[in-house]
Amino acid sequence: MTNDLRQADTRFAQAGDTRTSAKVSRETISAATVAVLCVLLLVGARFVSPALGSWSQVETVLILGFFLVVLSFGQGLVILSGGLDLSLPGTITLGGILATGWVGTSDPAAWYLLPVVLAACGVVGLISALGIIWLRVPPFIMTMAMSIIVASALLGYTNGSPRGAAPYVAVALMKGHVLGMPVPVVVLICFVVLGWLFQSRSVFGRYVYAVGTNVEAARIAGVPVTFSRILPYVVSAMCAGFVGIALVGYSSGATLRMGDDYLLPSIAAVVIGGSSILGGRGTYLGSVGGAILLTTLGTIISALGFEFGLRTIIEGSIVLVALLLLREELFKKLWSIRR
Repeated sequence: MTNDLRQADTRFAQAGDTRTSAKVSRETISAATVAVLCVLLLVGARFVSPALGSWSQVETVLILGFFLVVLSFGQGLVILSGGLDLSLPGTITLGGILATGWVGTSDPAAWYLLPVVLAACGVVGLISALGIIWLRVPPFIMTMAMSIIVASALLGYTNGSPRGAAPYVAVALMKGHVLGMPVPVVVLICFVVLGWLFQSRSVFGRYVYAVGTNVEAARIAGVPVTFSRILPYVVSAMCAGFVGIALVGYSSGATLRMGDDYLLPSIAAVVIGGSSILGGRGTYLGSVGGAILLTTLGTIISALGFEFGLRTIIEGSIVLVALLLLREELFKKLWSIRR
């Protein structure tokens, strides 16, 4: 009997290893597929215009994709935990307006106020998480309500006209160069590496995967479920605040609608990157690929001079095709053919 139990345990462990390998392989394939699509878009664009697909164009895509890559990290953590963050537009605007109003350009040494701005944005995420966990408000409703509340508060705070100028640090972040490379590209690379390590190699990252897969099973296994559900919303809000600061440095000012264009792309980037909208599955590298793919697509379509309506139709169609190509059923069919 003892030998039988040991053999059963061995088979169970082997099956678990197989499932883990399949999961990692599937997510790796998703990220690689998105990367290939980006390359194909850039290469194909050169046949339309020699300026498209050049190194300067690649730099432009990376700089413009900086915002969505940062947002996809926070949104990806929230989706991985089984939630959804719709408060990003309001929180992005909050970060931008507070950065211009509190910091400005009068004192370059006032950069120390930027962490305070990020902390204020983090409070928005904390309130959303507490409402979802303790008051049991659906994430869709809670985060959307927080975005409306923040946007309304900012409207009253600014009287409809944001004042102040872009902080010196924000301008240097988005328009400076180091060793011949744009600072946003350098920061983007560092952020992606740290984000990947945090989500895929840290203890907290494993907690979020467990919570997103099965909350009750995670609780029984000793995972700090409440903390693992709260922190993703706080991180997402702080990422949105950071994007607001970066947008101010890029455009040299803040507006009351500066975050509106990033909500749906932040969700699309995560899903295109191979994450499950139901939680428990996904990688940050996949989300990065999805963000760069969407940015590349938007840049090429804008450069071709299409009208706004046609641009929207083309972007939506390509995103839909990308989602269909990255469906799990397709990988299962390909795997079965290979076997």
